Amino acid sequence: MSGPQELTEADRRHLRQAIAQSVEGSARGNRPFGAVVVAADGTVLSEACNDNAATGDCTAHAEVNALRRLAPRHGREALSGATMYASGEPCVMCAGAIFWSGIRRVVFGIDAASLRRFRATQAGAADLEMSCREVFARSAEPFTVIGPALIDEAAAPHHDYWKV
Repeated sequence: MSGPQELTEADRRHLRQAIAQSVEGSARGNRPFGAVVVAADGTVLSEACNDNAATGDCTAHAEVNALRRLAPRHGREALSGATMYASGEPCVMCAGAIFWSGIRRVVFGIDAASLRRFRATQAGAADLEMSCREVFARSAEPFTVIGPALIDEAAAPHHDYWKV
C-alpha cells in the first residue's frame, strides 16, 4: 500500500458527493453512508447510499450498491484507474468488494474507530474491528488509501442519525 498522499481539490469534491449521498440515505431511514466511484478521467461512474434498512438486504452498503450499479456497464479493467470515495471507512465486506472490483484507490471520510463510537449507542450495530487498510494490505497489488479526511463533514450525518 502506498504512503500518505495529499487530498486534491477533486478528492474533496467527490468525497463531499459521497457525504451528500450519506445524508440522502439517512433521510430515507438508512444508516448514513454514501459512496461515489470516479474514473481516472474524473467522470462519475456511480453513486449510491446505504439502503439496507429500506431493502432488508444486509449487504446493501453504499460501496457495494455503487459497485452493483457499475457492473453492467464497466468491467474490472476499466475500474483499475478509478477511485472509490466513501463517506465512512469501508467495512471488511466493502473492502473485499472494492478489491474484487479492480479499484485500487480509496478515499474515505470518517474512520472506523470513530464510527464505532457513534454506533455503540445502538444494539446490534457492532462490526468486525478491522481497518480497510488491513484488508487491502493482503493484496499482492498496490492500493492507495487516503483517509480519514473531511472528518467533521463526514461525521455530521452520524451525529444526526445516532443522536449523539
